[in-house]
Amino acid sequence: MTYLDASILGVIEGVTEFLPISSTGHMILASTFLGIPNTEFLKTFEIVIQLGAILAIVFLYAKHIFHSKHLLQKTLLAFIPTGVIGVVAYAVIKTHLFNPVIVSVALILGGIILILLDKKMSATKESEYQKLEEISYPKALSIGLCQGISVIPGVSRAAATIIGGMASGLSKKEAMEFSFFLAIPTMGMATGYDLYKSSAGITPSDIGLLAWGGIVSFFTAWIAVKLFVKYVERNGFALFGYYRIIIGILFLLFVK
Repeated sequence: MTYLDASILGVIEGVTEFLPISSTGHMILASTFLGIPNTEFLKTFEIVIQLGAILAIVFLYAKHIFHSKHLLQKTLLAFIPTGVIGVVAYAVIKTHLFNPVIVSVALILGGIILILLDKKMSATKESEYQKLEEISYPKALSIGLCQGISVIPGVSRAAATIIGGMASGLSKKEAMEFSFFLAIPTMGMATGYDLYKSSAGITPSDIGLLAWGGIVSFFTAWIAVKLFVKYVERNGFALFGYYRIIIGILFLLFVK
C-alpha cells in the first residue's frame, strides 16, 4: 500500500462512515479496484482509520453527549449487542465476510430497504420525544440490536442505526445524531480490539500509513457530517438507497 492509496481510502472512510452506504464496504470495493493486495494489514487499515472519523464526531458533539449522563448511559447500553457480536465473531467476520461479493449484495439489499422505509416514513415526521435524551432504555437497546447486523460489511452501521432510530420514534435528525453517538464506543472498540489482535504484525512503516489514513478520514468526516445532516433534513434517505443499489450492481459485475 502506498500513501496515495492510504489517502484515497482515508477520504472514502471519512466521507462514507456516517452515511448509510457502508464505509467498510466502500473501502473493500475501492481497495479491490485499486489492486491493493488483500493482506491482513489492509483489513486492519480499513478498521483502524475509523478512529479519525470517530474523533471528528467527538469534537463536533462532545458537549451534547457528555453533558447528559442519561444519554451517555443509553448510548453505552445500545453498544453492548455489537460489542458482544464483534468479540465472539471477530475471526469469522474478518476471515470470511471481508470480500466484494458479500459487500455488493449487502449494499443492494440495504438500498432497497432504505428506499422503502424512506417512502413509508414521511420526511416531515415529528419525533415522539421533546429531546433525544428522553428515548427509553429498551428503545436504545433495540437500536443497538439493529446495529449488530452491521457487522456484515456492506450493511452499513449508519444505515442500521438510523433505520432502528426512526422505527423507535426518533426524527430523522435525532436518528442520525444517535447513530453518530453510538459510533464512538462501537468504532472505538473495533479499532482497539483489531489493533490488539494484529499489533504483532504491524511494522513501523505500517504505523505511518495508519496515522496518515486516520488524519485524512478525520478532516473528511468533519465536513461530511455537517453536509449530511443538512441534506437529510431537507431530502431524506432515498438517494442513498438508490446509490447503494447502483454501486452494488456495478461492483458485483466488476468482481465477476
